Amino acid sequence: MKHARGFTLLELTIALVLMALMAAMMFGSLSFAGRSWDGGEAKVAQVNEMRQTGEFLRAQLGSQFPLRARKVAEFPLRFAGERGEMRYAAALPARVAEGGIYYFRLSVVQEGDRSLLVQHRVIPEPGATDEPDFSGADRSVLAAGITELRISYFGRDAGAALTEAPTWRDRWDDRQRLPLLLRIEVVPEKGPAWPQLVVEPRQAPEAGCRAWDQARQRCTGV
Repeated sequence: MKHARGFTLLELTIALVLMALMAAMMFGSLSFAGRSWDGGEAKVAQVNEMRQTGEFLRAQLGSQFPLRARKVAEFPLRFAGERGEMRYAAALPARVAEGGIYYFRLSVVQEGDRSLLVQHRVIPEPGATDEPDFSGADRSVLAAGITELRISYFGRDAGAALTEAPTWRDRWDDRQRLPLLLRIEVVPEKGPAWPQLVVEPRQAPEAGCRAWDQARQRCTGV
């Protein structure tokens, strides 16, 4: 009867080395798959955030309300726009807070190492003569990881005739008329810039005024 031949030390060593190499390859593949999965989830979350924020701003800015200061000479609009910040009046969905017209400020806010696209909101006082104060205002974070907000305004100079050709500008100074178009560009910390958002306010400035002087383009009564 022949005895079964066992493994030699060299064969056992080679087998162990091969098993270690196979385990290392499997671990590397699993780690790569995990990183790819996490990266895919992060990309999907970023795209969803971009899409939802864009849809929200398009709907709200398109239907913004031409709110006017009732106790100020010539009843100026509650609207002001710079390159990196815009303040405007619009309705807020009842599911977010108590419904009605709010005064908003859209800007990028730095909090520690976080850069956020934030919308502050306050309830405007009908008889106030000063601009609403946003200190202590409620806020909504629309997106995180945002480096820059660039806003452009398409329209005419304050007091210009309607025959003058409108142009794009970095700030809005006309307190009697809203811009014809708003262009919003958002630059995230990572990845390409968001697609440009171009919105046309659907409410004319006359909507917030009882007596509109068409010749002077001024509100003479609210």
